[in-house]
Amino acid sequence: MTECDTAVIGAGPYGLSVAAHLQGRGADFRAFGRPLDTWRTAMPQGMYLKSDGFASNLSAPEPGATLAEFCLERDLPYHPTDLPVPLETFVAYGLDFQRRYVPDLEQQDVASVARDGRGIRLGLADGEEFRSKQVVVAAGITHFASVPRIFDGISPDLVSHSSAHHDLSRFRGQEVTVVGAGASAVNLAVWLARAGAHSRLVARAGSVHFSSPPAGRRRTVVDTLRRPASGLGPGWRSRASCDAPDLFRLVPARWRTEIVRRHLGPSSAWHLKEAFESSVEVITGRSIQRVDVAGDGTRMVLASPQGDPPLTVESDHVICATGYQPDVQRLGFLDPDLRAGLRTVARAPVLSHRFESSVPGLYFLGLSAAATFGPLMRFMHGDEFAARRITQDLVRCAA
Repeated sequence: MTECDTAVIGAGPYGLSVAAHLQGRGADFRAFGRPLDTWRTAMPQGMYLKSDGFASNLSAPEPGATLAEFCLERDLPYHPTDLPVPLETFVAYGLDFQRRYVPDLEQQDVASVARDGRGIRLGLADGEEFRSKQVVVAAGITHFASVPRIFDGISPDLVSHSSAHHDLSRFRGQEVTVVGAGASAVNLAVWLARAGAHSRLVARAGSVHFSSPPAGRRRTVVDTLRRPASGLGPGWRSRASCDAPDLFRLVPARWRTEIVRRHLGPSSAWHLKEAFESSVEVITGRSIQRVDVAGDGTRMVLASPQGDPPLTVESDHVICATGYQPDVQRLGFLDPDLRAGLRTVARAPVLSHRFESSVPGLYFLGLSAAATFGPLMRFMHGDEFAARRITQDLVRCAA
């Protein structure tokens, strides 16, 4: 059985960034996954990223790897804050990054990860097995898609999660209801309308919020002091999340997941507001009381907290843009005994300051690390901090 020092599972922003740093250090590693698979298959065609251009970079060990430099070289529109980043531009940037910095990426799935007396044993989809001293799990968010339990038992032909949709043309001429009030929900609702569907959004919140458009001028000193800029948006809490993720580990565990959940609540990009308000039927301030199958579609009964009469909505399809919840039990490639040995908080792994779990040699990045390092890990802007921190430890431990 062959061996290596480190195996990286996942080829999104976190996985590619770690692999790029390992490549730059001349480390003995193997990396697996399809580059930017979530962005290429689980987001609507034509959408724009919620993050600003300056906060949409992958991390490389040398200069010249930013989105700004990629756009400059190809004469593509770019601004660090005032222009939204098209999904296709970001995907092209990510694929170019992979070719330049992780050329030996193995584009296949890891089927199994189990503890072994001499390290950690991995099995690949093609049947190969090998051992690694260390494994970095940078699994994509699609592993953690969250659908309200009220939809349990209803066919995925009628109810699905937002991550199941990239090409929305199949819904042309249909009545489609999107459940949710965040950026994903608004993006889906807008692009469904553009694809020719009757697009409807249902939200428990009383309204749908949008970020403020760029001011078109330099920020004043007072503005900067009141709401300092950060990779997660303006505000002191976001700035602290970016600048001091280690401090989040000092917060009592029972509070951390709620802080992560509440930070930067449902909000959409400013540039979607006009299209949303002009093309989407919006029902806010209503919760789903009951869901039934009705003919070839669904019938939802929506309740009002004010005691108004229930509202009935029929749809050909319902898409739940209801976010993602980290849960190590949903990482099916991890051996059950290994999963049982992981210490968790709210189903997310408890990690050291080096991103190592309670299973020696097993590390977690991205959304799985948010319960330890805070809201920064929910966004690609966290890949710089994570990649540099974890690479230093991986190289040291492998020496």
